[in-house]
Amino acid sequence: MSAHQITAEVVSIEAVTDYVKIVKMKPLEPAQFLAGQYLQVVLSDDDKRIFSIASSPTSEFIELHIGAGPGDAYPQGALDHLAENKTVTLEIGLGHAHLNSASERPIVLMAGGTGFSYVKSIADYLAETKPFHTVLLYWGAKDEESLYASEYLAEWANKFPHFQYIPVVEEAEDNWSGKVGYVHQAVMEDIVSLEPYDIYLAGPFKMAGIAREDFISQKGAIKEHMFADAFAFI
Repeated sequence: MSAHQITAEVVSIEAVTDYVKIVKMKPLEPAQFLAGQYLQVVLSDDDKRIFSIASSPTSEFIELHIGAGPGDAYPQGALDHLAENKTVTLEIGLGHAHLNSASERPIVLMAGGTGFSYVKSIADYLAETKPFHTVLLYWGAKDEESLYASEYLAEWANKFPHFQYIPVVEEAEDNWSGKVGYVHQAVMEDIVSLEPYDIYLAGPFKMAGIAREDFISQKGAIKEHMFADAFAFI
């Protein structure tokens, strides 16, 4: 599916943590993309900023999850642009790490931080098109507060028996009952062999590189069945 530009109306910008905001936009013309692709927010001809799409291709809205901490000029500049303009230009349908809809292999979705937006698009689309497909979604973050969509994912897991949500935090409070540590290590602790799986992952480039190396060398993952936009750069 080729990239194309569209105009979209900014519907809402909602803060879900101290650093993460969910942006909802309504396309004013057809927006075609595949689950797991990304877009660029066009600030100018020379300034286009990349973000994963968090919504399913079948949704009437385009959703972005943008994390911007103090001093993060790249995402904050995009958020400022989205807040200051009622309509914006998007370049959509980018990236090759999208869902392989023809595959019947079980799926591991792994995200670190706001990389969750990438796996959410895939998970939502699978819920609509393959509700009985086996999907294991691992989401890692610094602390429980950063797992801002955990309630949504828990409801998801209750609704779809073949879907599992496994949250992982690096810093746990006393009342935390989930996994503690790095998210890719949690995957390796739970799954004896990754050879049968299609694996989709998103997060910091360093995490993606370590996960690819460890999954292949220690758990038998097949390189051709691992997908991440980061792999094009590392």
